[in-house]
Amino acid sequence: MRIISINTNGIRAAARKGFFDWMHEQRADVVCIQETKAQQHQLSDPVFAPEGYHCFFHDARKKGYSGVAIYTPHEPHQVHFGIGWDVMDDEGRWIRADFGNLSVVSLYMQSGSSKEERQQIKYRAMDYLQPILKKMARDGRDYVICGDWNIAHKKIDIKNWRGNQKNSGFLPEERAWMDELFGPVGMVDVFRQIEPGEHQYTWWSNRGQAWANNTGWRIDYHVATPAVAATAQAVEIYKNERFSDHAPLTIDYDYEISGR
Repeated sequence: MRIISINTNGIRAAARKGFFDWMHEQRADVVCIQETKAQQHQLSDPVFAPEGYHCFFHDARKKGYSGVAIYTPHEPHQVHFGIGWDVMDDEGRWIRADFGNLSVVSLYMQSGSSKEERQQIKYRAMDYLQPILKKMARDGRDYVICGDWNIAHKKIDIKNWRGNQKNSGFLPEERAWMDELFGPVGMVDVFRQIEPGEHQYTWWSNRGQAWANNTGWRIDYHVATPAVAATAQAVEIYKNERFSDHAPLTIDYDYEISGR
């Protein structure tokens, strides 16, 4: 089973840069997209509904903002649009597809970098999600929660960690929350289970020479329950082409996915 996660920073912009041609070549079982920045009615071009894929979107109410999607060649048994909380759902930040005992989620966590009000909303989302994630880790299903979590967990996950300790995405409270997520909550950071190396990032600011100098952050994750995480075999952060300010994160699992 191959699962890809990418924040496209606008699905239409990513399409113009060749994302869907690349996606088709990957033969992924599930592709989780964040920050579509589009309403579904704006995606009438056939490129957004490639042959052989089931496509599901959860749009933000605000046009040109946020939004998540799942593409899969397997017909899910059920799709859940939203998580049942307006703070997340009005901004199109959660979509879940169920395939037998496996659920794959595309999550776009709030960013707090624009202003303090948004950081407080991010904290509310973190508080809301933690018990849900804890329950998911114990309910007997297999989960892979893909997405842009907008938090770099440890110093190894950010190039300029010293200069970002007071910035959203690397605040002590956020990092402690990730400690809980990958500790008592019971979830697994699948990438780090396989790849312990430094300088592995998934997002680079468009300012300055961040991309050229690999001054990045690892804020995109596959967060999984232990049983499915244990089947992970290979990971890749794809950087040969740039579809967005984020890079696609691909993980292969020794796991059989079953559709309808």
